[in-house]
Amino acid sequence: MAIMTDNHAATDDEAPVWRADVDALAFRPSGHRGLCMVHRHAFRTLLRRYPSPEDCAAYFRDHREVFQAAAGAKLVRAPVAADANFHLTSRDLARAMQN
Repeated sequence: MAIMTDNHAATDDEAPVWRADVDALAFRPSGHRGLCMVHRHAFRTLLRRYPSPEDCAAYFRDHREVFQAAAGAKLVRAPVAADANFHLTSRDLARAMQN
């Protein structure tokens, strides 16, 4: 996992990137040109402890399908441009985990 500070740097579906400038993990949702970001505080809620960037990346890898599903659901319900960045909350992820 790389440390990234450029908002426009490319990532792919397979490689999450830690955005130190916003303290969040970024990934590219399937079929979307922008990045989806999940703040460390969302991971803290999910993991019930203060996670390191590596902890966040490991959780993402273990639950990749949930993150993709949550991102897809948010893109359907919210007006997000095809190339816009957006974020997921722990609620978005919890909702996807229930489905």
